[in-house]
Amino acid sequence: MDAAQQESTARARELQRSWYGEPLGALFRRLIDDLGLNQARLAAVLGLSAPMLSQLMSGQRAKIGNPAVVQRVQALQDLAGQVADGSVSAAEATARMDEVKKSQGGSVLTGTSQTTNSTGAPTVRRVVREIQSLLRSVAAAGDIIDAADSLAPSHPELAEFLRVYGAGRTAEAVAHYEAHQN
Repeated sequence: MDAAQQESTARARELQRSWYGEPLGALFRRLIDDLGLNQARLAAVLGLSAPMLSQLMSGQRAKIGNPAVVQRVQALQDLAGQVADGSVSAAEATARMDEVKKSQGGSVLTGTSQTTNSTGAPTVRRVVREIQSLLRSVAAAGDIIDAADSLAPSHPELAEFLRVYGAGRTAEAVAHYEAHQN
């Protein structure tokens, strides 16, 4: 990739971050992981072609042009949150993904938000994902681990935080978060 392509990709990812809260590559990879999908299935559920999904994930394309697709992304984020908190089973999630696939979308502004639970508080998994996303938007996992190794002798708790949230799996980070409350 030449410098112009790298600059264009970086610009597209920054636009995605401002429009969608994070680069679409990170968002789509999380949906794939959380819902047990592959890229082809995710593209089909969203109503995108596989090449379009790939372009959005890689930053070759910045914006999802179809508002119904944006609404489906939001619906899948909600569903992933429900699977993560145990309120929806994997089998039920599969059926709901078929409903999402058939949905025509509506106002982008009217979807429910996966960022809160029934009391209005952010879910633990959502808080952890936000921390991970922020750290990973600043540095690659290898760089975060290097920073953690540098901090470990003098600040072991901070080093552990960087390792768990910056380079670890979400389940480990959720357990760490829950263990360090109060």
